[in-house]
Amino acid sequence: MTIGIHRLSFHTPAYYLDLDTLAQARGADPAKFHVGLGQDRMAIPPPDQDIVTLAANAALPILDELGPDHIDWCLFATESGVDQSKAAALFCHGLLGLPASCRCAEIKEACYGGTAALRLAAAIVAASPASRVLVLASDIARYDLASPGEPTQGAGAVAMLVAADPDLLVLEPSPGVHCEDIMDFWRPNYRTEALAEGHYSTRMYLTTLAEAYKAHQAATGHTLATFAHLACHMPFTRIAWKALARLARADGIPEPPPDAAEALLAPATLYNRLTGNTYAACLYEGLASLLDHAPAPLDGKTIGCFSYGSGCMAEFYAATVVPGYAAHLYTPLHRHLLADRVPLTYRQYEDIFQYGIPTDGADHIFAPYRGGPFRLATLSAHKRRYERRDP
Repeated sequence: MTIGIHRLSFHTPAYYLDLDTLAQARGADPAKFHVGLGQDRMAIPPPDQDIVTLAANAALPILDELGPDHIDWCLFATESGVDQSKAAALFCHGLLGLPASCRCAEIKEACYGGTAALRLAAAIVAASPASRVLVLASDIARYDLASPGEPTQGAGAVAMLVAADPDLLVLEPSPGVHCEDIMDFWRPNYRTEALAEGHYSTRMYLTTLAEAYKAHQAATGHTLATFAHLACHMPFTRIAWKALARLARADGIPEPPPDAAEALLAPATLYNRLTGNTYAACLYEGLASLLDHAPAPLDGKTIGCFSYGSGCMAEFYAATVVPGYAAHLYTPLHRHLLADRVPLTYRQYEDIFQYGIPTDGADHIFAPYRGGPFRLATLSAHKRRYERRDP
């Protein structure tokens, strides 16, 4: 029996800010964003979209195709939680019509949360092979206006159905793991915007990558030559090229030339360039991008995956693509979603940023914006009420 990702669906808001627009507003060289960071647009959630609606919208194609049968768990990974007590998974449970026998929980460890949920899901399936686990990873990346992190903001969600004998990706054994207690990125409960020590965080990302990779390599004998492509956590896409250079150093080989590096890395970065950082969803948004855009069929190929969460947790693992995977992708849906988005002016972006989610305790009714089938409708008596739009 193999265990892995049976379905993978991605969702992002219907609005974006072009980084040329941000560069003009900040008096910055656009190349700083497009080349230095490797980012072109950042997804902007309107007031009636949050991590719950993004995740439910991501999961809906899977539920529409396969139904809720045998979904025993719904695990929700996020660092943008909407409630200090109730799991975001329970809001999605109701919106998606999951079975009453389905357990729900929320998982947090910065951007590593999606991988933590995936690992727990795999363990559940190993213990009960008939089970299917719905893993949701959804986040909204926010930094202070005009801060160094602002151009890496983003929003999005992935939904993964984890099962025995999967149709897409088999999780290989012996991941390499490295953990340290550091303060490179954090968001106290009293803030809506994250705080970061950017250069330190990048340094720790690369340091822990090397440690996790060495542990994986010691257990498996894998080298860079093992992998057809690499998918990495990406606070910004150019970090993937830095990661490749660090892995080459760990292998004791020269850094791959630009064409080879582009072939290894670029397919997994295309969605991130258009959405910005999606935190817990980021690595798996990258996997969706790779599966949708690989220049050659991936049947039977092995992918190297690196997950990093500030604070910090790092994991490097291998996944093998299942022959016939292409018949089970949502590629047309993902491409339409990104092509149909609406650009914002800088003023519109700033208005949405300042609006946020009201925290004054009063009742609020949210005007409908463009987006997926699910939206946040009201805040009333300190309760969030979601609704599904009419088709």
